[in-house]
Amino acid sequence: MILVVGATAFFGRQAVETLAARGVAVRALTRNPDAAGLPAGVDVVKADLTEPESLDPALEGVTAVLLVLPFGMDAGALLERARGRKIVVLSSGAIEDDEAGQPDVIAAYHHDLERAVAEVTPQWTALRILFPAINTLSFGHQMAHGDVVRVPYPGASSTAVHELDVAEAAAAVLTGDGHAGRVYTLTGPAALTQEDQVSVLAEALARPLRTEAADPAAVLDQLSMFMDRDFAGALLGLLGRAEREPAPLTSTVEDLTGHPARPYAEWVRANLPAFSSN
Repeated sequence: MILVVGATAFFGRQAVETLAARGVAVRALTRNPDAAGLPAGVDVVKADLTEPESLDPALEGVTAVLLVLPFGMDAGALLERARGRKIVVLSSGAIEDDEAGQPDVIAAYHHDLERAVAEVTPQWTALRILFPAINTLSFGHQMAHGDVVRVPYPGASSTAVHELDVAEAAAAVLTGDGHAGRVYTLTGPAALTQEDQVSVLAEALARPLRTEAADPAAVLDQLSMFMDRDFAGALLGLLGRAEREPAPLTSTVEDLTGHPARPYAEWVRANLPAFSSN
């Protein structure tokens, strides 16, 4: 039995669906089973990471765990109870392994999470992603008001990864051997700037979309209205570095899944309704 923690969150839900479609016994941990909306055959259990006593029934019979956690969540109680099992953790490509410290709060949190997982089991694997394609849904909010998409770093380059590739890579690690103690960085198949991504959207939607540079300080103030300012600053910092440095590109998705990583244009086609309604 594989337990997915964060099973109704993004990436967690896709992993549950991928495992279930392959006939793998999968259990979904959620605080609200009635609203989970997961495939038939999935064992949906009610539990909460902040209520340690609720975790023991969820872990009964479980041999492997996938952790998909919101930023800042403390998984200590779960990790202690899952000690010795295979644990795959969805982590961040912002981590810098060769540095004494981490560059931002996002990297620091995930670095500490990876270390915490490694301390409770030798059967740990980290899947790191930096720029998921889902992040570009933020363009849609602006597109509702016109054809100009204002971004703080139009030239920031990323290898945006499709959520289905992440889910399939996770399934391969959870059900396969030879992954203990490994760190995998998952990317899409090519580097695109934010301007390039908007161009892909423009072609798919047949709209004359264009990008304009936004003041990063103003964007930080806007983001800080609905998220932690340090977290928002870390996100902008990642984009700033992506404008100055080459985007990481790996073959890991293909190595793990047996097929090439899905291109950004394919992700756009699959998510057109989210942009077409704007």
